[in-house]
Amino acid sequence: MSNGLSHITFVVSDLNRMQQILETVFDARCVYQSGDDQFSLSEERFFLIGNVWVATMWGQSLPTKTYNHVAFQIEEDEFDDRQARIEQLGLELRPPRPRVEGEGRSLYFYGPDNHLFELHTGTLAQRLQRYASGPSE
Repeated sequence: MSNGLSHITFVVSDLNRMQQILETVFDARCVYQSGDDQFSLSEERFFLIGNVWVATMWGQSLPTKTYNHVAFQIEEDEFDDRQARIEQLGLELRPPRPRVEGEGRSLYFYGPDNHLFELHTGTLAQRLQRYASGPSE
């Protein structure tokens, strides 16, 4: 049995640009930069977003954009500020998917290497409670 999530790794073509995005949008804190020391496949950096370990490694961009994504939770009162940060960085916002009332709001945006990120205001418990009430509410 797994103990949970260890870390998330994004392969990116520009480590500095990705660091700017992580620090600006997610309030990430950089805790490691490999520089010339290479312990893995390529140069890498480690960040903390809340208690989540996010790694970035230098490499080729994803060839296409998909709906595969990683979602980070934010508070409802942070929503507008986070959207402004995304727009300030010139990142591509994806239109939100249709939602039912009570499951939270989301901001979807692509990083420069075609990774899709989501900032979501809801929790799993809230979504399950809402879905349990049926689709016609």
